[in-house]
Amino acid sequence: MSGSAHGHTTAAWTGVSICFLGFMVAGVAMVVPSPVLVVVGLVVAAVGPIVGKAMSVAGFGKKPHVTPAVSTATKTPVASGVAS
Repeated sequence: MSGSAHGHTTAAWTGVSICFLGFMVAGVAMVVPSPVLVVVGLVVAAVGPIVGKAMSVAGFGKKPHVTPAVSTATKTPVASGVAS
């Protein structure tokens, strides 16, 4: 995964951070017995992926890797090293 830079973008970090905060609020609210705060935390956690995707579309995500097109007609054959 490190070769593809998976998750190393501002959009990914922001989306995961928002989800984490939402789950933390919901977890604390379960211990404190506050059903309203549990719902608020889960709603915040559900907003995280939406914010992450919106930031990715806005240009803060991974840039597409464009490979140059290579014509097969211009390639030269490579010898295998075995004498025939």
